[in-house]
Amino acid sequence: MIMKEKERGFTLIELMIVIAIIGILAAIAIPQFASYRVKAYNSSAESDLNTARTVYETFFNDNAVYPKAVNPATGKITIKNGNAKATFTTSDKVYFGSKVGANDQSYGAATKHTAGDVIYQTTSDAPTITQKTGTKGKKLASGDVPKAP
Repeated sequence: MIMKEKERGFTLIELMIVIAIIGILAAIAIPQFASYRVKAYNSSAESDLNTARTVYETFFNDNAVYPKAVNPATGKITIKNGNAKATFTTSDKVYFGSKVGANDQSYGAATKHTAGDVIYQTTSDAPTITQKTGTKGKKLASGDVPKAP
């Protein structure tokens, strides 16, 4: 009787164990990846508020007044007061809004990414950016913009 050489390969059990391990690793990694994405969206909104704050302060230095209020909008934002105007662009899906105070001598501004979960706020009197909890999936509302001091 002629004996065949034993074929080499993986058994069904070994393949199932490998697939189970890959599934467990994926179950751990996917939620972590999702939280990193939300953090990136929030960082984008915070960065855009820093840019807007710089544009607002430059506008004030050039014109001795802050620009008029801006209803929450995204994309290319044009700010103006009288004939003076300036523009800046927000990141994709980042909404910006502002309010002005008496005699256009102060402002309050905020940003939020629609996929983020934080609203970033600042005012002309406070050089820092504060955070307020927002709802993921919603854009910035005019009630989220702080009043000008």
